[in-house]
Amino acid sequence: MSRAIVIGSGFGGLALAIRLQSAGIDTTILEARDKPGGRAYYWERDGFTFDAGPTVITDPACLQELWALSGSDMAADVLLEPVQPFYRLNWPDGTNFDYTNDDSVLMAEIAKLDPADVAGYKRFLDYSAGVYHEGYEKLGHVAFLDFASMIKAAPALAKYQAWRSVYSMVSSFVKSEKLREALSFHTLLVGGNPMTTSAIYALIHKLERDGGVWFARGGTNRLVAGMVKLFERLGGTIRLGDAVTQIETLGDRVTAVRTASGWRQECDTVAANGDIVHTYRDLLSGSNSARRSAAKLERKKFSPSLFVVHFGIKGTWPGIPHHMILFGPRYKGLLADIYDNGVVSEDFSLYLHHPTVTDPSLAPEGCSTFYALAPVPHQGKFPEDWERVKPILEKRILDEVGRRLIPDIHDRIVTKFSYSPADFSRDLNAHLGSAFSLEPVLTQSAWFRVHNRDDAIPNLYFVGAGTHPGAGIPGVVGSAKATAALMLEDARR
Repeated sequence: MSRAIVIGSGFGGLALAIRLQSAGIDTTILEARDKPGGRAYYWERDGFTFDAGPTVITDPACLQELWALSGSDMAADVLLEPVQPFYRLNWPDGTNFDYTNDDSVLMAEIAKLDPADVAGYKRFLDYSAGVYHEGYEKLGHVAFLDFASMIKAAPALAKYQAWRSVYSMVSSFVKSEKLREALSFHTLLVGGNPMTTSAIYALIHKLERDGGVWFARGGTNRLVAGMVKLFERLGGTIRLGDAVTQIETLGDRVTAVRTASGWRQECDTVAANGDIVHTYRDLLSGSNSARRSAAKLERKKFSPSLFVVHFGIKGTWPGIPHHMILFGPRYKGLLADIYDNGVVSEDFSLYLHHPTVTDPSLAPEGCSTFYALAPVPHQGKFPEDWERVKPILEKRILDEVGRRLIPDIHDRIVTKFSYSPADFSRDLNAHLGSAFSLEPVLTQSAWFRVHNRDDAIPNLYFVGAGTHPGAGIPGVVGSAKATAALMLEDARR
């Protein structure tokens, strides 16, 4: 039996390890942090449970497939519950828009913004279904290892005008500015600027409509725990709290992995679920080809970071849904500040997560758990001291949530803490503190992204946000399917 090591226990790493172990490959996961999950970490403070994220679960079938590989049932380990509405979108003028796959509700919400856009939305939905079929169903789970594979995909990309941005494409179907924002903000959930991210990402709308939006009972951390339980039941091993310090190579092959504790394991294959720059630059420092790859990667465009305020408060809020988007007064200008200008603006748009409206067990009785998340520039564009910025931005964000939803928020707070780009850098070795790895523009997608198998080191593989197809739970779980297929095919040779 061959031996594989997966570095990092994010969703991509866990999904890959489950696939390998299910196929009879002796697999060990190495995780630097004290808990599994990567970006899906969690904290317990003062009786409140806080998920680090990601908190929007879509395409549950891609997760259920991991259990089905060994004839198991996901429901035995994880309870997924549907969330309705998917999101409530709110603008500063008080307008609310409930975003859902209930057609009668959705059409009424669109008509509220502009009755003329109902027909345009239906045309957009047809477009979204087309790119979903081409971009997700056909290409989302297969590796792009050579340019020929990109050429084969080119006709479909051209047919759906992949060179245009999501916002531009949405705008060709609907006229209401609010509806344009409602149908284009999704790219922010995978690190993309709606103004520059390929229109192919409009597939997210169809993905949500068909598969729904879900929540794992107990929090995203329970989905992670369920995946770990499945992996260990299959005979896999996970080592926590022991960071990988070196991937050893001999010639053009990976031979072993070393960790901070001095542990060393020889192996046949290695798959990296950690940060791509960190992997090439730091872990593979002994490889000339890896150093060249690191230098090329550092010149690429990376997604922004996030500033997240976690807070537990007294009181329950049945009127605040599970997911809200609080748009700021600017859309295009704010995006330019985040992606281009490197400015932490006075205004912001927020994603507000309120899990206790679905699962009260995440807070003490009579209390609620929240987080408010603002996209911010990565450290390469905004190289400030985040310890200085943290308290200022935290207060501004809580003030805004108070102004729009919870007037006496500061009096109600039981516990709070923030997570900044500097924390992404420190805890996750994230290059520039980026929250989503490479920015998902067309020239950094598919073959132009880090390949699922390294070109020069044939037993080194990649899984997760930095490789094809990209960030988000369906994306990284799709990358695991693509990478596992390569690894298993290579193992049979």
